[in-house]
Amino acid sequence: MAVKWTDEQKKVIEYRNRNILVSAAAGSGKTAVLVERILRKLEKIDIDRFIVVTFTEAAASQMKKGIADKIKERISEKETPAHLKERFKKQLLLIGDASISTMHSFCSK
Repeated sequence: MAVKWTDEQKKVIEYRNRNILVSAAAGSGKTAVLVERILRKLEKIDIDRFIVVTFTEAAASQMKKGIADKIKERISEKETPAHLKERFKKQLLLIGDASISTMHSFCSK
């Protein structure tokens, strides 16, 4: 079942050629929107080239898990072309090295 994004969420997902900052209330779908945005970019950019910063370790873990889960979902979908399935499999291998963390953890590296 396809997700029904709001106009604002679609704007964030589809916005290109700029870094973005997403700020919204708890439960507004920030993580889902950012996961979808990242997933679309993974068709051309490896996950270990991203910097994703959250405020809490829990949010960073949730983001990393959300990305991995969505990658697995796309791999299993019949509609996903074979070349993208291979690309997404590579991303699962790279996600452990991805910079998805709190600002403090990122700066400590």
